[in-house]
Amino acid sequence: MRWLAGLMSPAARETLALRLFSFARIPLLSYVRPAVADIGPERMVVVIRLSRRTRNHLGSMYFAALCAGADCVVGGYAMHFIRARKRHISMVFKDFQADFQRRAEGDVHFICEQGRDIAQLVGLAAASGERVERTFDVLAIAPAQGGECVATFKLTLSLKRRDQATRLRASPR
Repeated sequence: MRWLAGLMSPAARETLALRLFSFARIPLLSYVRPAVADIGPERMVVVIRLSRRTRNHLGSMYFAALCAGADCVVGGYAMHFIRARKRHISMVFKDFQADFQRRAEGDVHFICEQGRDIAQLVGLAAASGERVERTFDVLAIAPAQGGECVATFKLTLSLKRRDQATRLRASPR
């Protein structure tokens, strides 16, 4: 499998990782089929296509699909940095704010430009073992609509390192 990962672009590898994780752990995210269009040290872009699965009764993207895209871009970015650290760090969202500005009548690109801040938060969680939190911004744009902003989001990401002994105590017998 490593040889296959070597042949793929970083965005394709992240798309595969995100889809496998969502299929196994969060099937609802898997249903909207998010794809990573771009990933770098400071920026990640996730795309959700407007399709029968993501469309509402008005023909625009359903607000739940928009929220799933915001979740995927911040959560996927955090998972990227967690995998690089090779530590078990649990991740949850503490709160979520959305401002829907226009109907999304095409594919939507979810952009997070706080990669260094997410990496720093992951590093802090890995080093301290304490719960750490930070709020991140996501911009949702619709390229088919002239690249106009259709929504903005604020998500508070909460991370905590889970040691082997902690996981064993927490698991039901």
